[in-house]
Amino acid sequence: MSKRSGSEGNGLQVGALSGFDSAVMAIAGCGPGYMIAAAVPVLIATVGVAGPAVLLYCVLPVIGIALAFRQLGRIDVSAGAGYTWVARGLHPFLGFMCGWALIVSTIAFWVFTTWPAGEATIVLLGGETPVDPAAAMAVGAGWFLLVAVVVTLGVRLSARAQTVITVLQLTLLLTFAVLALSKDGGAADFSFSWFGFGHFDSSHTLVAGALVAVFTYSGWDVTSNLSEETRRGRRSGFGGLIGLLVAFTLYLVFTIAANILIGADAVTADPADFLSVLGEAVLPGWGGRMLVLAVVLSSIATLETTLIQATRTLFAMGRDRTLPAVLGRTHPTWKTPWWATMAVSGVAFLLIGGFLVADSPEQFLTDAFNGVGLQVALNYGLVGLAAVVVHRKVLLRSPANLLLMGLWPLGGALFMAWVFVASLPGLSAGSLVMGLGTLALGLVPMFVSWSRGNAYYRPQPLDPDRAEAVDESSGASGAAGRRDEILSDF
Repeated sequence: MSKRSGSEGNGLQVGALSGFDSAVMAIAGCGPGYMIAAAVPVLIATVGVAGPAVLLYCVLPVIGIALAFRQLGRIDVSAGAGYTWVARGLHPFLGFMCGWALIVSTIAFWVFTTWPAGEATIVLLGGETPVDPAAAMAVGAGWFLLVAVVVTLGVRLSARAQTVITVLQLTLLLTFAVLALSKDGGAADFSFSWFGFGHFDSSHTLVAGALVAVFTYSGWDVTSNLSEETRRGRRSGFGGLIGLLVAFTLYLVFTIAANILIGADAVTADPADFLSVLGEAVLPGWGGRMLVLAVVLSSIATLETTLIQATRTLFAMGRDRTLPAVLGRTHPTWKTPWWATMAVSGVAFLLIGGFLVADSPEQFLTDAFNGVGLQVALNYGLVGLAAVVVHRKVLLRSPANLLLMGLWPLGGALFMAWVFVASLPGLSAGSLVMGLGTLALGLVPMFVSWSRGNAYYRPQPLDPDRAEAVDESSGASGAAGRRDEILSDF
């Protein structure tokens, strides 16, 4: 299963990325600029001033999921990541649905990312607001097409472009964050009660906020899908942890700044103008444009990383013949899964067309937003559970094993299961179709490939002792006492 060469004998470009590139990809995958513009106002509208509490309590189980990705990646380096690991750790059917959930969630994500990317670009160039949705989607689709070309031309080119974009994005966001925290409160004084449970009520529930947070804390796992192309790919999961923690810090600072400077009620009343209002409150005349530029950069970066995630997962599925084998082919020169890139790009453009003819584009985006939250919860929950099952025989060897391979990933998996189940009653029919309906479509190719006796459905179990043996070998060969060789990897 998952032979490391493509179906035509030419696989991905091995060793093209460093540990630093992996961390950059993880930060870009979280899309902090885009999420601050799109998800933070939704979070505040959902839970009011309790946004900091939701961000804090939800990042802890997500860190457990990141640890699960890291531990499983040490055992098996695979572009399929969760698709492969869940199949070998739990069951092939669950593994297929884990990979399918990632694919359909990223395709939906592209649709509601192209709109703000195009809208922010038009505003940055001096266009008037509100921006026509058709014009915004056309510009955003142009960005998506450019990103697809860059991703197709090679992972090294993608990494170099990503480094420039991410550094500029973080510089803008960190500068703005420092300025925001130095401002006197205009709407409220800071309160530690924002981190407690006292502000949750019937209209501001923790479960509703958690669904938003789960979606917000996604994308860092692109490092695992790039593990076959990363030097010391077994350690690529460390970059995901870095990306998650950077994103959490930025989300928390901007949510607190919004509560202090403009107030939760003002954000709820007009979430579309969140960036401009916050920008004017921090740096009149320039703050809004600074944030808009950060959103443009972040949207482009996130489109690239999610495209990489989807194409690498499709590549692994094509390589295993659980989807058409053509998806497992790589370009002989660029060493990228170009057929997979063309396939998902075509589907994305069809959905963009569906957005333009929708009766209510805003409702379309809201349904897609919630549906993606369900799919992310399913994907992460399965990987967290798989990590615990795979490492079950080594959990009691040390307290660190028990915590980092067992209790913390298990807590993350249970949290994802709770979010998935508890959020279902409150979702609209459109959100359920986006979330569960698109997942159900995956049953068709799964049972077709299973009925053909595909070897994917007879997987070899993952062996955690293999990772420890490699660690010991690395330590004996001069790792200067660092089991993870973090510094040398970077």
